[in-house]
Amino acid sequence: MTEGAKRSQPSWSPPCAREEPKLRLYNSLTRNKEVFIPQDGKRVTWYSCGPTVYDSSHMGHARSYISFDILRRVLMHYFNYDVFYVMNVTDIDDKIIKRARTNYLLEKYSESIDCPNEAVANMEEASQLFKQKIAAETNAEKLDMYKRFLAKALSSLEELKTAIKDGKTQEELRSLVKALVVDGKDPLADWLDLNRGSEVTDKAIFSALTKHFEEEYHKDMKALNVLPADVLTRVSEYVPEVTDFIQKIINNGFAYEANGSVYFMTSKFDSASDHSYAKLVPEAFGDEAALKEGEGDLSVSQDQLSEKRSPNDFALWKAAKPGEPTWDSPWGKGRPGWHIECSVMASCLLGESMDIHTGGVDLKFPHHDNELAQSEAYYGNDRWVQYFLHAGHLTIEGCKMSKSLKNFITIQDALKQYSSRQIRFVFLLHSWKDTMDYSAATMESALQYEKMVNEFFLNIKDILRDLPSEGSESFQKWTPAEIELNNQFRECQVKVHQGLCDSIDTRAALDAVRALIGQCNVHIQAKRASKHPFERAILANIAAYITNLLRIFGTMEDEVSIGFPASGKGQSNVEEAVMPYLKTMAVFREEVRQTAKTQKVTEILNLCDDLRDNILPELGVRLEDREGEKSVVKLVDRETLMKEREVALRQAEEKRLKKEAAKRKEEEKQAAKEAQRRIKPSEMFRHETDKYSQFDEKGLPTHDAKGEKLSGKQSKKLAKLYQTQEKLHNEYLASIAEK
Repeated sequence: MTEGAKRSQPSWSPPCAREEPKLRLYNSLTRNKEVFIPQDGKRVTWYSCGPTVYDSSHMGHARSYISFDILRRVLMHYFNYDVFYVMNVTDIDDKIIKRARTNYLLEKYSESIDCPNEAVANMEEASQLFKQKIAAETNAEKLDMYKRFLAKALSSLEELKTAIKDGKTQEELRSLVKALVVDGKDPLADWLDLNRGSEVTDKAIFSALTKHFEEEYHKDMKALNVLPADVLTRVSEYVPEVTDFIQKIINNGFAYEANGSVYFMTSKFDSASDHSYAKLVPEAFGDEAALKEGEGDLSVSQDQLSEKRSPNDFALWKAAKPGEPTWDSPWGKGRPGWHIECSVMASCLLGESMDIHTGGVDLKFPHHDNELAQSEAYYGNDRWVQYFLHAGHLTIEGCKMSKSLKNFITIQDALKQYSSRQIRFVFLLHSWKDTMDYSAATMESALQYEKMVNEFFLNIKDILRDLPSEGSESFQKWTPAEIELNNQFRECQVKVHQGLCDSIDTRAALDAVRALIGQCNVHIQAKRASKHPFERAILANIAAYITNLLRIFGTMEDEVSIGFPASGKGQSNVEEAVMPYLKTMAVFREEVRQTAKTQKVTEILNLCDDLRDNILPELGVRLEDREGEKSVVKLVDRETLMKEREVALRQAEEKRLKKEAAKRKEEEKQAAKEAQRRIKPSEMFRHETDKYSQFDEKGLPTHDAKGEKLSGKQSKKLAKLYQTQEKLHNEYLASIAEK
């Protein structure tokens, strides 16, 4: 080999890289996890079904809103997609119309009804009508609910009838009439709507209801830290676009007009070679009950059903009826059907095909299947939605949460009991697509997870405060312990990534974080036990990684390097500002405390304890005394510390009561023993006349209560007891003599 050849660089080949997992999403269109491939590079178009604003949002809705907020944040901030997120608000709907009408009619009725006999007659009519509704109901849960409503109304009705019969005062009767309106509002609402609903013509009555509950919805979402949509659409603002969309579906041969309404022909669409109806739930094709529910309570009269060419057809446009808001259309006055609104508004903003469509699992059929059908009939394509994602049901103690069943916990009520972070954690700890039970047990798991993470952050920050943060002194040689912890850190990152690639499995990601925190805690304990210094970078990097992951998941808003913000939004620098002063106070207190211990000054020790246990917690400061080490200062929200103090006081009181009970038991035992010693052996059996009838000269029983002589075995046993008592009594006499 020549010298020149020796000096040339050897050949090089790239390393064999490990194949990285690809993001897959569970797609309801295939019922499988599919590799996520947006249609336009990193740009993701997304439409999500929003609220129907006729009542307060409940935790069942929060399941969808928070779950999709988590998915959206992960796509944006973990996978770095550019997400364009559109959401609708349904402000024209059968439920809205009926709720607005009945609220208005009940309010007017309550103001005007004054005659007790008239109130009785009206409620009796309303009850008969409601009984017909019960007889026609096939849903078991609704049936039970209706029966409860009727029972409550009838109970209040009987109370008023009895009061009339007993000649109660007018004031008492008025009060009972008002109570009847409240207790019987559900039967009354149906009765009033049947008799007077057509008289409600003012559009403002309907818009006032939707505006109120839409505003409430936005406040709820802000409280839950749910990101607002990039675009929010309301069907009332898109009626011209709706009529144009419907007309094209008619022109394409998939819809027809009947008596001013327009219906979609599901059979013709399904029979087309390039189309398929009920893609999401093909087994539900022909489910008349689901189709009727999708049409709405105000749209299933016999006349309306008979004008359809097939029971499976659904309304795109509903002809005007008295007591409903209406808009102009080529087919006369009317209003949009429920399903058409999403097709129109999504298409206006996202075009003929979107990447992601989301909604609750209960919307699959018929709502989302009808959306797909009418949109694909409009565009003449078969892929209006690429990935359909559905959030699972939320149950309460095993029962479905539902507005229609009036079985729900409002978001506002939930936030009175738990923080938005705790609520988010409970969803993060469950699969977004599966049914989840909302209960004290599931919330407790979320609370415990939050506590574990927060304690980890507080401990890490306490360690880092005492370590140099820059320059050569901030770096220590890594020992095998740091190398092992870093390997565990890398393993956690791999598991988190695998979990998030697996249809954004946040539960798997949090499980990996939990394991890493446990490993860190073991590392910290070993370092403290060995008195070896901590290596700053590894602990800071792990804490920063976990903080960033939880920020991506939406558990915090503020930009902090490590841990949850100390004092809420806009105050993330509080900890940095006050901690030097708190640390100085803690050092001074510890010196005072040690001096008081040495000099045995109990009063000062008590004051030091009071500062730790009562004064500082009120300010959101936890002070932890550690034997042989410096005290640790942690900023924790005041509410948490108050709960901790309450638990500690309760446990201390339980311990005190337990100790007192044990002492009392021991005293009673000793008293009983002393009382026993005082009894003379000759008297110990004589009071047991239910067992013995004759005794010898020493007081030992000779015959049982029936007069039969005791056996030798029985006599021997009693003699032994006699001897024991004789010994005890002699000891007692001796103790008296000594005194």
